[in-house]
Amino acid sequence: MRKELKPYADEAFGIVETAANEIGSRLPGSDGEKKFADYMAGKLEDIGIKPVKEKFPVSPRASIGGIPYAGWVGIFTGLTLLLPFGNGWSVGIHGLAFFACLATMVWLVCSVFLYKTWFDPFFKQEISQNVYGELLPKDGKYDYTIILSGHTDTSWNWKHSATTKYGKLGPVPVFAKMGFGIVAFLFAFASSAALFFGELQWILTDTNEMVEDQLISYLNIINGLSNFSVALFFLVPLFIIPGCFMVTMWADKNPRTASPGAMDNATGIGIAYAATKYFKENPDKMPAKCRIINFNCGAEEAGLRGSIEFTRRHKGEKILENCWNINIDSVADKDFFEVVHGDVWQFTRFDADLEKWFLEAMSEAGIEKPGNIVNPVGGCDSTPLTKAGVKSITFAAQDPVLTHYYHTCHDRAERFDAETVGTGLDVVLRVVDKIAAAEAAKGGAATPEVVLEAEAEAKEEK
Repeated sequence: MRKELKPYADEAFGIVETAANEIGSRLPGSDGEKKFADYMAGKLEDIGIKPVKEKFPVSPRASIGGIPYAGWVGIFTGLTLLLPFGNGWSVGIHGLAFFACLATMVWLVCSVFLYKTWFDPFFKQEISQNVYGELLPKDGKYDYTIILSGHTDTSWNWKHSATTKYGKLGPVPVFAKMGFGIVAFLFAFASSAALFFGELQWILTDTNEMVEDQLISYLNIINGLSNFSVALFFLVPLFIIPGCFMVTMWADKNPRTASPGAMDNATGIGIAYAATKYFKENPDKMPAKCRIINFNCGAEEAGLRGSIEFTRRHKGEKILENCWNINIDSVADKDFFEVVHGDVWQFTRFDADLEKWFLEAMSEAGIEKPGNIVNPVGGCDSTPLTKAGVKSITFAAQDPVLTHYYHTCHDRAERFDAETVGTGLDVVLRVVDKIAAAEAAKGGAATPEVVLEAEAEAKEEK
């Protein structure tokens, strides 16, 4: 970290401490999230930037936060498998269980994996907010925009991770528990389908008009269902219900035990603000003809709802034209500085130029082994912005292997220091300079260095 950045790094870390220690958990749409958003709005006002607050409805449990619901559906289905079969009401109950599992699986794919908003109206809604402010050149004229973003909210406490102090097995115990739960749910779904359709065929068969082959088929169904039902009496209590119970424990619904979000993502908010303040207080370092937007994004942990709302609300507006986005998310693990160049689950590839510049900037900042990774699960706020036509990337310093502090109550400021956050700030500022150089090369603007050189040459000529 450059020495001149230390005051800004300290302020960024101060934001982290305030968020984690004083405000605490900030679940999407919660009072804590609102308090932090208001706090950052006040910070923008302190440096003379007018904050803009855009409220929007959010369904916190419609995405990742609702995974425990799948476990409860699995338990319900498991219990129905123990009921007698072969009559009208049992077909109805087994049919209900089957369609409940089917609907749950469709919802999981669409909302939890792909982050679609289609199912949001079916879940309880809260109010979240995006807060942003713009820093303009002295003359108010600009040719391009750089959005510095981070999300204000935090995650539910992932119980399996929080209660596992990893030893030699690493995250294996967590994956084992959830793997057990996923298999149990899928087995419950398959079993309910087998019983439902088997019973349906049995009941719809007209026994009074059966020929010999039909009768044999009919008896096979009865025998098969009987054997299957007997097996389920052992499988349900020993496998299905315990496995699905593991799923119910994935995200603790108690807001008091939710993540305080020091790393994820008070660090991103702090760095984005510190960079904005740096340019505000050092206008000679500000890229020429550039507008800087400090974007405090809400409800990221609810399926990127804040960034989705931002791109939908401002679609076709100038704020997203000729725009670059540096999304900062979780900068705390000093041995794992990395650029995230895409979201696998979202089928999104981020900007290649920004990817290259971040790798260069990390090396220039003294980071020995800069990482270049793709996000294998979930998504980050770069995805909606990329899909909106913005050149975006995500920057992080986080152990890519599941840890006991990721999305848990252990995500506290005491675990890392201002130096790591400051190194992240240094990298971000170097990338801003590279964006400015690229824009200057297009003939749109001049970098601060070019401006200073021109001013020096003009003085010499005089």
